Amino acid sequence: MASISTQSVTEVHHWNESLFSFKTTRDRSLRFENGHFVMLGLPVDGKPLLRAYSIASPNYEEGLEFLSIKVADGALTSRLQNIKVGDEVLVSSKPTGTLVVDHLLEGRNLYLISTGTGLAPFISIIQDPEVYEKFDRIILTHGVRYKSELAYQKLITEQLPQNEFFGDEVREKLVYYPSVTREDYPTMGRLTDLMASGKLFSDVGLAQANPEHDRFMICGSPSMLKDTCNILNGWGFEESRHGIKGHYVIERAFVE
Repeated sequence: MASISTQSVTEVHHWNESLFSFKTTRDRSLRFENGHFVMLGLPVDGKPLLRAYSIASPNYEEGLEFLSIKVADGALTSRLQNIKVGDEVLVSSKPTGTLVVDHLLEGRNLYLISTGTGLAPFISIIQDPEVYEKFDRIILTHGVRYKSELAYQKLITEQLPQNEFFGDEVREKLVYYPSVTREDYPTMGRLTDLMASGKLFSDVGLAQANPEHDRFMICGSPSMLKDTCNILNGWGFEESRHGIKGHYVIERAFVE
């Protein structure tokens, strides 16, 4: 196990009854690529209880940010959801993960396909100026059950476009595509269905996905990952594996 540091909670935000995010201090020696995850947790009965959490903050921020579900009987989240500013959490010192832009072949359009807390790594990626240099369009999708689960909307639609360093690129290149399944919303349905039918692509004004110039990063539940991979494989896309660049990457590490 990589060494573990103790970090202080600096901010907590409850999006709704089942979703919250929090910020912590950051060890000065911690280095990570946008899209990486760390093991994060709390001491329980004298031992560290850790789970994989994607880092939602970009790698140039002084602190760290994480997005989490609340599970009433979850070993970790039942405790983590009650943290307050000033509390301490445990963070591993070795970030890792496959949701890294450098694992993708060069392309024109980058699709970030996320459901639930799978949005977290993409929040860091859309704050990476280098991503805007590499792609003509970045399409951030977020599939949820209820509107209240659409976290970070203000950051995505209001704050980032006004960023003093790369706001121009955000306004020109970032497309936000939220979808809701259990409430009335402008876009409704599962992201996999919207992909398979072609509606997602027509809605954002782009052609049907093609391995020649489209790239995908996918983060969500195991069933969502499987369905999305099946769709992309059927279209001739190849996954990045074992350090070999591909048309798409997925993350297999999850919160409980």
